[in-house]
Amino acid sequence: MPDSLLPPSLERRPETHLRHGESLVDEYAWLREKSDPAVLAYLEAENAYAASVLSPTEALQEQLYHEMLGRIKETDLSVPVRRGAYWYYSRTEEGKQYQTHCRRHGSMAAGPEEVLLDLNLLAEGKPFLALGDFAISDDGSLLAYSLDETGYRQYTLRVKDLSADQDLGIRRERVTSVSWAADGRSLFYVVEDADTKRSHQLWHLTLGSDADGLVTEEADEAFSLSIGRTRSREWLVLQRGSHTTSDAEVLLANEPASAWRPLLPRVADVEYDVEHHGNHFYLRINDSGRNFRLVRAPIHDVRADTLVEVIPHRPTVMLENHDCFAEHLITSERESGVTQLAVHRLSDGSQHRIAFPEPVFEAYLHANPEWQLTTIRLGYQSLVTPASVYDYDLETRERVLLKQQEVVGGYDPARFVSERLEAVAKDGTLVPISLVRLATVEMDGTAPCLLHGYGAYGYPYPVTFSSGRLSLLERGVVVAFAHVRGGGELGKSWHDAGRMAQKMNSFTDFIAAADHLIESGRVAGDRLAIEGGSAGGLLMGAVVNLAPSRFAAVLSQVPFVDVLNTMSDATLPLTVGEYEEWGNPNLSEEYAWMRAYCPYTNVVSGAYPAMLVRTSLNDSQVMYWEPAKYVARLRTLATSAAPLLFITNLGAGHGGASGRYDRLREIATDYAFLLSALRVVPESLLA
Repeated sequence: MPDSLLPPSLERRPETHLRHGESLVDEYAWLREKSDPAVLAYLEAENAYAASVLSPTEALQEQLYHEMLGRIKETDLSVPVRRGAYWYYSRTEEGKQYQTHCRRHGSMAAGPEEVLLDLNLLAEGKPFLALGDFAISDDGSLLAYSLDETGYRQYTLRVKDLSADQDLGIRRERVTSVSWAADGRSLFYVVEDADTKRSHQLWHLTLGSDADGLVTEEADEAFSLSIGRTRSREWLVLQRGSHTTSDAEVLLANEPASAWRPLLPRVADVEYDVEHHGNHFYLRINDSGRNFRLVRAPIHDVRADTLVEVIPHRPTVMLENHDCFAEHLITSERESGVTQLAVHRLSDGSQHRIAFPEPVFEAYLHANPEWQLTTIRLGYQSLVTPASVYDYDLETRERVLLKQQEVVGGYDPARFVSERLEAVAKDGTLVPISLVRLATVEMDGTAPCLLHGYGAYGYPYPVTFSSGRLSLLERGVVVAFAHVRGGGELGKSWHDAGRMAQKMNSFTDFIAAADHLIESGRVAGDRLAIEGGSAGGLLMGAVVNLAPSRFAAVLSQVPFVDVLNTMSDATLPLTVGEYEEWGNPNLSEEYAWMRAYCPYTNVVSGAYPAMLVRTSLNDSQVMYWEPAKYVARLRTLATSAAPLLFITNLGAGHGGASGRYDRLREIATDYAFLLSALRVVPESLLA
């Protein structure tokens, strides 16, 4: 058999770690030594092996790539957004990987196009490029932006003089957020620690000055900083936050040299964020309940005693966000797992929710930089409705569709069915499932299925449209999303029920969702594949350890699978701040939580399903060695003949390839693997 068809062998260099009286042997800890030539050689050997095993699907990969590409309008324009005297937009061009950011003065019909940033030019000669911040000064003459050129999410701040179309030569490293003051010469920016990647310092840059000034540094390793500006443009807000606690300071935007003023003091397990309107700050705060309430206080006297309740805490409604405009307040809420937008008229307190037609959807405020307006820009999409942008009249409640994502070649949403189901977890909790399928797919227990999951940090799993997903749906694959505990679909209590000591609920919820799909006859028991990334990759590793025979295939993207070792190393990026999500393994009780589910630690000898595990060499959130070690250990313990594939993007980070065509190639490979494992592939497309 050719070497390329044999799994790579990997040297074991055992290290023993004694933790709370238990000796744990890590045979592959040495893989974190990135400078060791054997590490890169191993990753390249795994890539070659995966390519060999997947070579019979090359024709299918090519077909999938061209299918997905063929649905995309390659040369396209975003909906222009007015800010001041300019209309801002981005455009894409056929054959180019990245967007070009532009504006026009006065109107889209007046004056020449002004190119602000052509990311295709900036990406020349680079394997990766990501745009971070993009901040225009108040007078529209300057652009502060940041770029990541490796995938490590380490951004470099730059400033461009738009009036002269000239780069000012400013470079600041490791910048995570920026905001202009009103004078257009003062720029505040936050930087991260070089090792831990915690955003810990706020700096003040004044154009033309010799040196930047350090404004403040956050000492608590659980907290990070971010800088922003209220929609009114009158105040700068410095937010300090951990996973469970936050506080803020403010500064008048037209007084950048003044001292920052704290608002409410930091209180453990209380979070708040700030918006501004007239003589008041509006705070979304969870001081009286986990799902937040909305309060206001005089801008010069923000104390617990001066808070006036605007919207009370509601046990069944999560207040996710609030936005202030001149005449209205818009709140983003989530009830029964579904997003809602509510309009509040500030003059008389009247309110209404914006009506949407589908049972499962995502609705959100789009770009609305103007303060004084009578219509707001909305975004809307669902599993069957392409991404749509509307103007919504706040008084008449009429909406006008400005643009809907075009699916080239034609797309009829009536051919598809979207559903919201509920599975019963082993403790009786109802777990929501979102599902989409071709209407002609029979619910007779024979359909193949791809079940997604995440369940961490209180993030709701978005139910959005994907034209690429049509390549699965058109082939009869049912696509479902398990909204397990640990996510935010049902508010903060849903998050609490799937983190720390309760983390196992995320995994058993997911298995319950899989069982429900099978037992209800919607999918075939032997044709169920699963997918998750990052913390969702942890979910994949844990459920496969718990129920390896339940799944036909696993697609695990940048998976957080070496939980115990990573959380035990405080020198790694982001670790200390994560103690509030997973626990602190230095404490014996919390160590036991993680010990019970850590995928790498709990791999045992047995039959495992077909697996494709992906990582990126420059990932700063889940280091490449976690999935590398996990796959190496699986290789020695798996007793089944199912393929175990490991692919490393050697020039990207946590999100994979940055170019849109390169990203489609990755998805085509993933889909080819899944379709083959689910037995959906015609023989003519298998070599």
